[in-house]
Amino acid sequence: MEVLHPRCAGLDVHKRTVVACARIAQGRQVTREVRTFGTTTNELYQLGDWLAEQGCTHAAMEATGVYWKPAWFLLEECFELTLANPGQIRNLPGRKSDVNDATWIADLLAHGLMRGSFVPPVEIRDLRDLTRTRVQLVQERSRYVLRIQKTLEDAHLKLGNVLSDVLGKTGRSILTAVIAGESDPGKLAQLRREGVKASEAELVEALRGRVRDHHRVLFQLLLQQIDRLDAAIQVLETEASKVLEPFETRKSSS
Repeated sequence: MEVLHPRCAGLDVHKRTVVACARIAQGRQVTREVRTFGTTTNELYQLGDWLAEQGCTHAAMEATGVYWKPAWFLLEECFELTLANPGQIRNLPGRKSDVNDATWIADLLAHGLMRGSFVPPVEIRDLRDLTRTRVQLVQERSRYVLRIQKTLEDAHLKLGNVLSDVLGKTGRSILTAVIAGESDPGKLAQLRREGVKASEAELVEALRGRVRDHHRVLFQLLLQQIDRLDAAIQVLETEASKVLEPFETRKSSS
């Protein structure tokens, strides 16, 4: 079988260790050397140095969990890397039970029998991390909003019936006043902002509740959490804009 990469390596990446097999082909003679490294940054640099000493130009690893990422990020600038689907390489015929994973990966890579998965460039990886974290925080914020709505119902405050957004300007002003101790429906209804469809009389009826100190504590804690999440979401959006800026520049110039 034709050898496409005479000097390559297979990496079996785990949480704490990386088992590396350097496969060197010289004519018909093939030598393999297996070494184990840790996964700290310093030890991954040692792995890169060792692969370079062996003359390896290509390396491959399995996409298992997230453990492959540190090794990939440190080695991608020095070697041609391939990220393989674990199911694909284990189902290929010819594997012997006494062959370790790193050696098997190196043999597959050497003969071009491994189809690599797409790994986006670092800018796209950063953007993906930012947007995924933003989604998680937005979902968490929604849960806190639901908790506020549940607490409003428990306090017999029917703000959700008269306001489309209980955390809009009017709803937020009313909640802030309730937390401060105000319980008069008339005074609370006077906090109505321009643009609210509900009349002041409708707000008065909706605010005839039975608010206890227990509800005020919950409202305050929940609003604090929402404010914290809003600030974090704003930071993520700002960072995402910075990552996207070079792409916008390229688009406008093309």
